[in-house]
Amino acid sequence: MTVYAIIGGTGLTQLEGLTIRQALPLETPYGKPSADVLRGEYAGREVLFLARHGHPHRIPPHQVNYRANLWALREAGAEAFLAVNAVGGIHAAMGTGHLCVPHQIVDYTYGRAHTYFEGELDAVTHVDFSYPYDEALRQKLIAALGAEGCAWSGHGVYGCTQGPRLETAAEITRLERDGCDIVGMTGMPEAVLARELDLPYACLALVVNPAAGKSHQLITMADIERALSEGMGRVKSVLGRLLASH
Repeated sequence: MTVYAIIGGTGLTQLEGLTIRQALPLETPYGKPSADVLRGEYAGREVLFLARHGHPHRIPPHQVNYRANLWALREAGAEAFLAVNAVGGIHAAMGTGHLCVPHQIVDYTYGRAHTYFEGELDAVTHVDFSYPYDEALRQKLIAALGAEGCAWSGHGVYGCTQGPRLETAAEITRLERDGCDIVGMTGMPEAVLARELDLPYACLALVVNPAAGKSHQLITMADIERALSEGMGRVKSVLGRLLASH
């Protein structure tokens, strides 16, 4: 059976219901990951779990060591990545609490260590990134969402910004013009690093606020935390359904 690694984002620094068998304080050629890799049992099967922002939540999106995180998970035995991301909603359908399995991504980040293929190489390597998410894994998430009975979308374009600040209304207008449906800060370079490791990767995104300018109210952390608290239960249920059926 496939060993899935769950990468928990904001609101999912620990996976309630995970029976932890082992905490692995791994070192990698790229430094330390955000937290120990946890090996355990969830929904009746072996999984790996890593808190993207550390536990407690302390590492901002632009300072996450994405290379170390994915490398450590692979070294621990991960065969596929299920990434959980908190995002803002741009498209009208992406209201607070909506769950989205994006099919494309636009990268607006800068200055992040974004590849394993650098330094003293034997040859230059380019990976095909036309379709950034693994389609078979996306379909498994979609099937689990379909059984959950909540508001969801099986496609969407994820615009990944640098952070840690939220975007301006003008920036969101630009992203919308570029075709983005949701906006977050952690989708890249995570997705491309998984591709460089040749491991399937898919994202389950929870909309926790309307993007800047998409609401008459200011975005507050209290509102975001409320949406996270309400939505992460559905996220865990979806992950449990996927794991139990595959």
